[in-house]
Amino acid sequence: MQEETNIPERISNWMKHSITLKLISITVLILLLLIPSSMIQTIIQERETLGQEVLKEVNSKWANAQLIKGPILSIPMVYEVEKDEKPTELIRYLNILPEDLEISGKVSPQQLKRGIYELVVYKSDLNLSGTFSVNHKIDRHQLKEIKWEEAFLTIGISDLRGIKDNIEVLWNDQKIKAEPGSKIREIVPSGVTVNLPDLINSDMKVIHFAFKLDLQGSENLSFIPLGRTTNVNITSDWNSPSFNGNFLPNRRDISESSFSASWKILELNRNFPQSWIGNQYSNPLNEAAFGVDLILPLDDYQKSMRSAKYAILTIALTFLIFFLVEVMHGRKIHAFQYTLVGLSLCLFYVLLISISEHSNFNLAYGISTVAIISMISLYSLSVFRVRRISGLLVAVLCGVYGFVFVTLQLEDYALLLGAIGLTVILGATMYFTRNVDWYQLKTES
Repeated sequence: MQEETNIPERISNWMKHSITLKLISITVLILLLLIPSSMIQTIIQERETLGQEVLKEVNSKWANAQLIKGPILSIPMVYEVEKDEKPTELIRYLNILPEDLEISGKVSPQQLKRGIYELVVYKSDLNLSGTFSVNHKIDRHQLKEIKWEEAFLTIGISDLRGIKDNIEVLWNDQKIKAEPGSKIREIVPSGVTVNLPDLINSDMKVIHFAFKLDLQGSENLSFIPLGRTTNVNITSDWNSPSFNGNFLPNRRDISESSFSASWKILELNRNFPQSWIGNQYSNPLNEAAFGVDLILPLDDYQKSMRSAKYAILTIALTFLIFFLVEVMHGRKIHAFQYTLVGLSLCLFYVLLISISEHSNFNLAYGISTVAIISMISLYSLSVFRVRRISGLLVAVLCGVYGFVFVTLQLEDYALLLGAIGLTVILGATMYFTRNVDWYQLKTES
């Protein structure tokens, strides 16, 4: 009867002092704390999405990213084909690209703010010039007429709201104003049209053209290499360009306050011919785009998201210190105390994202780190009751947050640095617990 009475007491005593059960409960608690950690990552994503929506809204009022496609010379060709056993006239366009295309200009960026969000827009002054030759092979099968007098030039501009001044094309010695809209929408969906003088006497001639574009846009400026030889030279008072697209600059100079870049692209570098009839080659044209992004130097949301992914490391290492103090120094620590510490560690990321929206990310990281380490260290004084151990906890937390901060700055080496850091942490844990007899160890009441 006495033994039956002692069974519940033995079970209760085992649950209070079992190291295995304590490890299991801590592991479960760490996994549960990943729930608020994932919720924080969701909050970061929502804030980033909201920022992108604000960016789209401002861009819709200013102008979106600009893609310059052109100029393209189009000549109507009348073909006579059989349809339902009756001769029918069909108009197809002969599209001719420039022999050479020179683009130069300056891009002047501006930083706009909408609430707490910051975005980059720009104004650009571009000069385009080059030559055309109309001496191209023509498919004369079933050709009835070439309408030289209806030839036109198309200049593709992806967002027409960005045009800030009238466009006048100098066609040889004649100035011609551009008209809105594109007549070859399958190739150039958005742009302006320049109706040209009669080209009937221009078969063997080289025709010179030049025009200016006073254009504004946001974040990106791109071009299509339409010339048999295309040269692009861009300068800007911006220090954080990102060159993208199908071609990188042949030369680039980036300083603390500006950049310049130049491209040279040949006909052989692209996947479309110098002239064709019809509406094909729309996709190859778009795939040949290249240009520059005017990006902000810091993306706080991405850094906050990357730091939040280290939450399990911070929680696990902090709990490890508490656990080792508990089993090696006989300090009984309740699961509720573990939970409070874990929640304070999760609070770090809420502080980080909220403060970084109103200040520099590095400053926000420092403030959040000091706040959370101070909170946990002061709480640990009453839990450990030994200042030396609390000091060790502070040192570990400073090391962890410092490690994460350095990893965020060295994005290209993040994986390498993370692997080295985890190896050092595991090695240190193995070293300090090498003499512990886990079978004989139990927590004290």
